[in-house]
Amino acid sequence: MKRKILTGLLIFTVGFGVLLVSGCETEAQNKALLGTAIGAGAGQLIGRDTQSTMIGAGVGAGAGYMIGNEQDKARQRNEMAAIRAEANVETIWITNSNGSQIPVRLVKDGPAYIGPRGERYPSRPTEEQLRQVYGF
Repeated sequence: MKRKILTGLLIFTVGFGVLLVSGCETEAQNKALLGTAIGAGAGQLIGRDTQSTMIGAGVGAGAGYMIGNEQDKARQRNEMAAIRAEANVETIWITNSNGSQIPVRLVKDGPAYIGPRGERYPSRPTEEQLRQVYGF
């Protein structure tokens, strides 16, 4: 019995060590690896035989993959939203009376544009329109 517990701990320790030294490309892969190690350790501790260890490893890998895959999807959705948001931003440089320039970032909203202070323009504003609000 003591030998089986030591075997389970050894499997868990080796699995966790592999997880620490190996870097996977995606969260799905990382979580599958972690799930495999945890599942194998839990299977060994519960069933105290190779079959239980293998079942635990399989269940852990599947559960870890599903969790990591959802994290990958969420990260990808956030990255795409940031790209779309940046594509709708336009910067217009305003030349002031002293020759200095300042950037004014406008957000495109359909045919309209929204200025940094929340003002709305029905079409792309001219430099003169923006100078009245942001320049000197």
